[in-house]
Amino acid sequence: MAQEYRLILRNVDQPGYTTDIDCYLRHGGYEALKKAISLPIKDLLDGKKLSPQEQIRDEVKISGLRGRGGAGFSCGLKWSFVDRRSGKPIYLICNADESEPGTFKDRQIIYKDPHQLIEGMVIACFANDVHLAYIYIRGEMPDGARILKRALEEAKTKNFLGKSILGTGYDLEIYVHRGAGAYICGEETGLIESLEGKRAYPRIKPPYFPAVLGLYMCPTIVNNVETLAAVKHIVSMGGPEYAKLGTPNNTGTRIVGISGLVKKPGYFEIEVGKATLRDLIFGENFAGGLRDGRKLKAVIPGGSSSKILKAGETSKLKKKAADGQMTTVEIDILDVPYDFDTLQAAGTMSGSGAIIVLDDSVDMVKALANLSEFYAHESCGQCTPCREGSLWMSKALHRMTHGKGRKEDADYLSDIAQNIQGRTICAFGEAASWPVLSFVKKFKDEFENLTTNQEKPL
Repeated sequence: MAQEYRLILRNVDQPGYTTDIDCYLRHGGYEALKKAISLPIKDLLDGKKLSPQEQIRDEVKISGLRGRGGAGFSCGLKWSFVDRRSGKPIYLICNADESEPGTFKDRQIIYKDPHQLIEGMVIACFANDVHLAYIYIRGEMPDGARILKRALEEAKTKNFLGKSILGTGYDLEIYVHRGAGAYICGEETGLIESLEGKRAYPRIKPPYFPAVLGLYMCPTIVNNVETLAAVKHIVSMGGPEYAKLGTPNNTGTRIVGISGLVKKPGYFEIEVGKATLRDLIFGENFAGGLRDGRKLKAVIPGGSSSKILKAGETSKLKKKAADGQMTTVEIDILDVPYDFDTLQAAGTMSGSGAIIVLDDSVDMVKALANLSEFYAHESCGQCTPCREGSLWMSKALHRMTHGKGRKEDADYLSDIAQNIQGRTICAFGEAASWPVLSFVKKFKDEFENLTTNQEKPL
């Protein structure tokens, strides 16, 4: 039976554990930072020397850490893209916007263990020669912003931040910047535009890859809260040890948030790929199953923008047979390991780690109408397909849920969604389209069987 493996969340729910720095230090806080900044220069066999910063970057790459914000891109590889020869300052931004519906993992770190995030950020900044960093936090998290500001001041008083950190001569300032609550600011270039004081219009890539032309047109690293918190543990354990957690190419731990129609909604930390959707939804040590008398209807596995999975469907999974040869087996979708690659192979994604569970009481048309209204509201409006298409889908679904549905509406919605995806500057187009395409495809009968009688009361 799958179990939690708490690494980042090791201390957060312990009785008496608080957010103040003294409590954090009593539990081994900032020891990883001390280790990182005191690494000696390493002599290589070819006569070259490896600086402490290069050693940390190598450890992160060896660890196999993938971004926990949604895309699952290699953290070490992202750091390696940074233009270090431009002569411009390098910036680091912590993406704490956490605006994907169903997602509530990063705020557990911010609200319950903020110094873990700060320590991870300082190590990441030191490793990448960053002297100015920002935490971009969602506007609807005012308490989180206050907690972070207080924690930054505490870190300064202990010389873990500011001028000549721990007497090394390395300077670093970190500032908290509150966003205005726009979903689009979760996209890294939209976030950068907002941080510069402009409308959060995502930039065209190329040429505006943040690693080369980011904040103030300087090289910039944008990492998620959970990703940066993991950096501390990679330094403490070493890259190879961290890579032993999880599964190949899906290393380390992952915080998942389970919400919806389950008995025990909440957040849990697992080794990546060591638990299945069935474990997470029905396990007594996780969400504890559905409400009494209900049956599973569908699962949204990675935040509202991920494609929905229908109960009872199957997925083909490659496994190693007894003779060592790779073979393909067909398994129930609930038995798919919860990791980046397997869920992608199943036609969806683990995204932001937000699992939303729907039972047989849910009207799928109404559920999709709710999601589509959100995406229509949150479109930044820069790209015509997204600006107009997301609104058309929302209006159509509103009409359908108010007694004016037509049998052809299912195909109408799919046509709009198909004409949005792949035609926008950022991935918001896919975020708005994928739920529509997957809901309609897998529950088409519900979309086609709507009544066309007089409008129901609001």
